[in-house]
Amino acid sequence: MFRQPIHFVRFVRPTARVCRPAPSPSRLVRRTYGEYHFPGNKAESLEHSQIFKISQAIQQDHDELEDYYNRIVSSQNRDEQRRFQNAFVWELARLTVAQELVVYPTLEKAVSDGAQRASRDRAQHQKIKEQLHTFQKLKPGDSEFMPTLERLHEDLKQHIKEEQENDLVKLEEALGLTRSKELCQKFERTKWFTPTRSHPSAPDQPPFETVAALITAPIDRLRDLFAKFPDYKAIKPYGGQSP
Repeated sequence: MFRQPIHFVRFVRPTARVCRPAPSPSRLVRRTYGEYHFPGNKAESLEHSQIFKISQAIQQDHDELEDYYNRIVSSQNRDEQRRFQNAFVWELARLTVAQELVVYPTLEKAVSDGAQRASRDRAQHQKIKEQLHTFQKLKPGDSEFMPTLERLHEDLKQHIKEEQENDLVKLEEALGLTRSKELCQKFERTKWFTPTRSHPSAPDQPPFETVAALITAPIDRLRDLFAKFPDYKAIKPYGGQSP
C-alpha cells in the first residue's frame, strides 16, 4: 500500500487595502482676521500660481489701509472708528517694519540705485511712523484725532504713489517672477513677527531692527488681546484674496 504524497499549501494572508482619502489640493492661506492676527504655527505651502508677486502683496496692504481710513472718516460711530483705528495702526505698523526688514535690503542689492531708493523710503517711513505713534495714542472724539489722521493719510498716500509707480516697478523688473514670489512669501512670514504698534525710536535697518522687533512684538500682541477690532465676518476682509 503506497502512501499518498503530502503536499504543503502555503496560505498567504491577503494584503489589507487601506482606503486613504484623496489628497486635497493645496489650500490658500486665508487672511481671515483670527489666523492672520494670531497665526500660531500655520505656515501652509502654496501652489506657485497662488502666490502673489511682492508688488501685489504690498498693493493689497495699501488697499486695506485705504479701506480702513475711509471707514474711519465716513463713520459717525466712535466705537466703529476706534475699531478701524486699531486695524489701521496694526496693519501699517507691521507693513513698514516688514518692508524695512525684507523688501528694502533686496531693493538695495537688486536695483542699481536701490540704496538711494531704500534710503529715501526709510526716511519717509520714519515720518509716517512718528505720525502713527501720535495717532495711535488718540481716541475718536479727541480734537486732534481727525486732523492727525488726515496728515498721516496725506503723507502715506504720497509715499504709496512713489513706491508703487517707481520702486516696486524697478524691483519686479530686477527680480523676475520666481524671485518676486519667493520674496513675497518671506515678506508675509516676517509680518507675523513684527510689532503691531508704531515705535519710531527703534532702528530702521537689520540686524538691529530685527532684534527690536522681536522684543516689542510680543508686548504689542499682548495689548492686542484687550483692544477692539472690526468684525471681519461682516465686512469680508482683504477682498477674499490671499498671497
